[in-house]
Amino acid sequence: MVGSAVGDAIGEIAFMNPERNVLEEAIHRRDRLFYTDDTAMALGLAESLVDRSDIDQHHLGETFRQNYDKEPWRGYASGPPAVFAAVKKTGMPYREAARRLFGEGSFGNGAAMRIAPLGLFFAGSPDLREKACLSAEVTHAHAVGMDGAAVQARAVALAVSLDPKEDFTPDPFMDDLTVFSRTDEIRQKMILLGMLVRKSAPPEEAALLLGQGVAVQESMPFAIYAFLHSPGSFEECLYCAVLNGGDRDTLGAMACAVSGAYLGIDAVPRPWRMKLENRSHIESLAGKLWDLRREREPG
Repeated sequence: MVGSAVGDAIGEIAFMNPERNVLEEAIHRRDRLFYTDDTAMALGLAESLVDRSDIDQHHLGETFRQNYDKEPWRGYASGPPAVFAAVKKTGMPYREAARRLFGEGSFGNGAAMRIAPLGLFFAGSPDLREKACLSAEVTHAHAVGMDGAAVQARAVALAVSLDPKEDFTPDPFMDDLTVFSRTDEIRQKMILLGMLVRKSAPPEEAALLLGQGVAVQESMPFAIYAFLHSPGSFEECLYCAVLNGGDRDTLGAMACAVSGAYLGIDAVPRPWRMKLENRSHIESLAGKLWDLRREREPG
């Protein structure tokens, strides 16, 4: 969760500093690393999970809405606030309001960008897909939006279960995510991702073919590529994710959620961690989720 927040914050800085040396200097000059709506919504998901020990869609939606009301300046896209307003005005369930958005629901990357706490909490659970889709449906009810969030959650869950001291083999990781996907839009991109990683395609080619936009099928696959391109280095994963254009903060949040889950918090450079706003709150929520998960598991 810290990794995701750092990726989000540095990705936001990268919009105005798109070259690596310039970005590194910009990070060094900052006293604080401020995150965007990506992390704000991830924290809302974590808070709801801690409170309910499950996905309660109404509670989750209300948590999102309350956090938005406190900090509307975080950079929210138009979709979630529209859902919040519809629920507040009509009293309809969040999932219904989300389905009406854009005609058949949103397939943006907003549900995937915030999913790291769920991937942690439900890692190893056969219910991970169902819970990820329920979480996504509160604001992103399109089948592709939910599928993208589920695949991102699966990537976090897989990463947190691996030992970074052992050799990392990308093929089983990629194959698992491909099989786990349900929609043609996501599955085809995961197949393409596998092909690009196996032929050691450079980031520029992968970004062009996989996409870097706000649609989840045009961003989540490249975020996974960034992790697979540099599984042993949090920094290289982050720079790959945010320095190739597109939705930089969200790409950073998704890629670094997986990298952080795999490598652990010590892999996140200490100066970056120390500058991250609300770091203690993020770490506290992560610890509570981990404790609740361990309590749920037999033995």
